Amino acid sequence: MDSITVDANGMEWASGTPLFGPGCNYEGRDLVQLKVLSDRRQQGGGVAYLMRFVPPPGKVIKIIAVARSDEHAFSLKGGRGTTHGEQLRFPGSYWLNPKGKVHSAVIGTETTALVVYTGAPDEVRSIEVVEPA
Repeated sequence: MDSITVDANGMEWASGTPLFGPGCNYEGRDLVQLKVLSDRRQQGGGVAYLMRFVPPPGKVIKIIAVARSDEHAFSLKGGRGTTHGEQLRFPGSYWLNPKGKVHSAVIGTETTALVVYTGAPDEVRSIEVVEPA
């Protein structure tokens, strides 16, 4: 098997709509953008993304999903937060959502994360823009 090497800095951001659904688009812009770093699902492996979340000013993105495989995530910029818009996780934070886990994320600041799924990506049940509680 060959190694996979990519220059993520030279890649363009793509719309997150194929993964997150039509709720990913808010007032004509993508709330989530992706860079596919590797995709080995056809060979029985997983998929690795850089994900960028860009909430509208003064609002938060609320996501509810189910892990269809183990999801490993590492925050590179920004971080997840509370429904009040307060940041809880910061660059350097790591989390694992095991296969089958229903989980949520609330993002109130521009956030970039490395997200690696050991198989299929999450089933996104909802993504919406809300006012901070």
